[in-house]
Amino acid sequence: MQSKINFVFFGTPDVASETLEILKQAGFLPVLIVTSPDAKAGRGMQMHASPVAIFAEQNNIPYLKPEKLDQEFTLKLSTFNFQLFIVVAYGKIMPEKIINMPKLGSLNIHYSLLPKYRGASPVESAILNGDTEAGVTIQKMAFQLDAGDIIIQEKTSILPDETAPELRKRLIKQGGELLVKILPELQNAEVGLPQDEKQATYCKKIKKEDGLIDLNGDAVTNYNKFRAYANWPRIFFFQNGKRIIITDAELTDGKFVIKKVLPEGKKEIKYEEFLKINT
Repeated sequence: MQSKINFVFFGTPDVASETLEILKQAGFLPVLIVTSPDAKAGRGMQMHASPVAIFAEQNNIPYLKPEKLDQEFTLKLSTFNFQLFIVVAYGKIMPEKIINMPKLGSLNIHYSLLPKYRGASPVESAILNGDTEAGVTIQKMAFQLDAGDIIIQEKTSILPDETAPELRKRLIKQGGELLVKILPELQNAEVGLPQDEKQATYCKKIKKEDGLIDLNGDAVTNYNKFRAYANWPRIFFFQNGKRIIITDAELTDGKFVIKKVLPEGKKEIKYEEFLKINT
């Protein structure tokens, strides 16, 4: 085991459970896990526990699934012995009182080179904008969107054909390893560097309609959209009132080349066949 540091982990989706797994492999396990309540998912809309709640169960770690971060929750939280909170894609806005509870404060992993791309979609935004590098920032949380002091930051190149899920997978690993690197020294570490507010940029939460593209639009823009939205919402166009999802594409000689599509209510087919049927 590494030098002992008692921390509470706040997180909900796969990105958070994968980070927990990296921490576990390095000998760091939280004294408590806080995650979102069970939610409906899948075609049958059955109730499912979050990936982080499942991790807690599998590793016999106590966990809480509060609906609200209210006084009742704060009282339960205060019964645990902790020095630090680690927050990864928790999904709720944390009150300032809770952020400031631990002696060593609260840390958050953000998948951009802050202060660039504060907000909900930093990985997608980097690809959409044609950036050639991305990165991970571990910041000390403040009660303002992704504006905390930077503890550590690391860059990585974005590969020319890399999709958002592929890049995110690399960044999750990078972020977990950075966390492992700094945790043993955290009690003796200097306070992080303040962000330059003048350099701050923001990215929005992605909506389904953002996947709509103009087939006659700029080729690089369309290809970047294809890469950024590869997992969700995916890119699409409409033909005869039907949504046509582009499932495979490439950028060749400066042209956006569609290879496969998924017409609404039908099976995936090659784009050439789709054109023959629909022209």
